[in-house]
Amino acid sequence: MRTRALGKTGIQVPAIGQGTWQLRDARAAEEALLEGLRLGMVHVDTAELYEWGSGSETLLGGLLSKPGEDGRPWREHCVLASKVHPRNGAAKAVASACKDSLVRLQTDRLDLYYHHWRGGQAPLEETLQALAGLVDAGWVRAIGVSNYDVEDLEEAQAVLGRGRIAANQVLYHLEDRGAEAEVSPWCRRHGVTLVAYSPFGSGAFVRSGRAAAELDAVASEAGCTPRQAALAFLVREPHVVAIPKAEKVAHVRENAGGDLKLRKEHVERIDAAFPVRGGLRTI
Repeated sequence: MRTRALGKTGIQVPAIGQGTWQLRDARAAEEALLEGLRLGMVHVDTAELYEWGSGSETLLGGLLSKPGEDGRPWREHCVLASKVHPRNGAAKAVASACKDSLVRLQTDRLDLYYHHWRGGQAPLEETLQALAGLVDAGWVRAIGVSNYDVEDLEEAQAVLGRGRIAANQVLYHLEDRGAEAEVSPWCRRHGVTLVAYSPFGSGAFVRSGRAAAELDAVASEAGCTPRQAALAFLVREPHVVAIPKAEKVAHVRENAGGDLKLRKEHVERIDAAFPVRGGLRTI
């Protein structure tokens, strides 16, 4: 699996990682996540919000404590990310939420800790400075933001300083390329990694019509599946990585195959079939 720089941190992450939003079957998810780790998909993403919904952090804590193929816990091989909910944006609440996540994840540090989205009652400056304090304390290696538009990014950079934001995690898939309008170029200019969540969309990855037919044709010519072609298109720029969720081993293996380089003509055909419309959207 190819790796890419995570912002300006010096941390390397695979082009294709693994998400854990809305897990439904804990046993199946664990098997799928383990297969992804074996395949090099060692950037694993969760959030305290996901814990409330499906026990994502607790599941990962048990999974990553297991020995990998070299006998060391999988945690030692992972770039592990979680997120603080906006309702916990006050300084003391940020620290408390992070501590709770660390306990559930059975680890002493997070490689990346995001502000999940802008909101809540605490001023943005207070939340971001609290995140910076966690880095200073050694609980967190890098600061991330999620669902931030350019205005939010500019404000966050003014608070934290240049080079402190490692990643911005946003909705980004073929049928919603709004992140490319302004957010992705900003991230590229400022050395911030764009992390694509829901890279197959928030629903089923099934479409009809000319766009779907073109994607199928490109995939056939490239010797891959349509999902793999979609992932390859999304991560075509070196500052972009994706974190698809999968709860079946076969799907994880397919996702891992999205780490490929499309020919220029194939990129152009997908670009034309799925044009950018509008700006950043969230779900």
